[in-house]
Amino acid sequence: MTGRRRPIFPRPYKLLTSAAAAGALLVTGCGALPGATGGSREPVTVMTWAPGGGTGPDAVNMAGMTAMARTYARWANDNGGLAGHKLRVVTCDEEDTSIGAANCARLAIKQKAVAVVGSYSRHGTAFMPPLEGAGIPYIGGYGASDEEFSSYISFPVNGGQPALLAGNARQLSRSCERVSVVRPDTLAGDGQAWLLRTGLTEAGRPAPADIRAPESATSYDEAAAPALQAAGASDGCVTAVLGKRTETFFDSFRRLEPSYGNVRISSVLGSVDQPLIDSTGGRNSPFEGAYITGWYPDAGDARWNEMRNVIRKHAFGDNRIDPDDTGVQTTWIAYTVLKEIVESVGSAQITSWKLASALNQGTPAETGGLTPVLRWGFTDVLGSSSYPRIVNTRVTYQVVRDGRLVADRKGFMDVSKTLSDASARS
Repeated sequence: MTGRRRPIFPRPYKLLTSAAAAGALLVTGCGALPGATGGSREPVTVMTWAPGGGTGPDAVNMAGMTAMARTYARWANDNGGLAGHKLRVVTCDEEDTSIGAANCARLAIKQKAVAVVGSYSRHGTAFMPPLEGAGIPYIGGYGASDEEFSSYISFPVNGGQPALLAGNARQLSRSCERVSVVRPDTLAGDGQAWLLRTGLTEAGRPAPADIRAPESATSYDEAAAPALQAAGASDGCVTAVLGKRTETFFDSFRRLEPSYGNVRISSVLGSVDQPLIDSTGGRNSPFEGAYITGWYPDAGDARWNEMRNVIRKHAFGDNRIDPDDTGVQTTWIAYTVLKEIVESVGSAQITSWKLASALNQGTPAETGGLTPVLRWGFTDVLGSSSYPRIVNTRVTYQVVRDGRLVADRKGFMDVSKTLSDASARS
């Protein structure tokens, strides 16, 4: 254990009056909540933000997360709210830009949100400082920015891409004699390669062939050929972690593969997920047979049934919400955590300080088995120099079979040792 948790104190802040980000919506209601006592408990206002999908070729669309947040609010308020508090959800289109992320953070402050919950942004340097200044906890972010795993105001529900990469290495080590990793030619990509190397060498496998590739290529033939050659004709695996461009890479890979033999492919959730498999042919998808490492149980697991029932009854046919989407699942888990913590506080007024204090004191949050029991006390965080705020170091092994992501191995796999070792050696 290294580092020390910074205490959370309420801080004064200047109320920002800039225009709210486009797409901001409120979920509100009128009248007393079932189970509430004559308005004695104040509403709880929170924010969820995510990019709604722009027009550019690399635009990220995670609109299902904000739609899931509004759906959760309707369901919660129809069932007594959160411990008798009406849940008010403010949503914001983060636009996948640093300006958009900063605007959403300012809107959270302006709307007096007590937490940002179940959100997506790659721009932690833009949104985290305003939240820290206002003392607003960031609960259950998707894990797309490094700051989510370092800021004292962040309470992640998964281990982000570091946990996926560490788990992917261990998953591949079970059946791959040689591994090629295709990753962005960036500083972040260097860290991805190091995590895979650490996990594979811990399992007694050779270090992977490190294939650098441009982030925004329209063809990856130049990366696919050396990746295939390094993996070999048999018992070799190629794993690609290129985000939205992973599909483009495997298109190039499949065109070249017959020249080199049968090589197993692999990736991590976020780069490959069920919606992508469906859109690329289902059981005829190029991802058929691929190993995939995820954070949560596979989408067909019965532990997702409550979420699916809520979507069916309260989403009103909103086709942005795909229950198989990892972003939607993360938002559901984050709001489950919020509900648990609000109930534990047991106060007529919920403030950001009360939520952050309860979280930092190690108050446990049950998620119905979708994650381990989550708590963020001093002794619960990983505490490594690279990932000090990670508390959930478990991943799941999945495989694409008949066009569906299904469990490759039952239960969760703990990758805390790989994360700690990679952090210590980097």
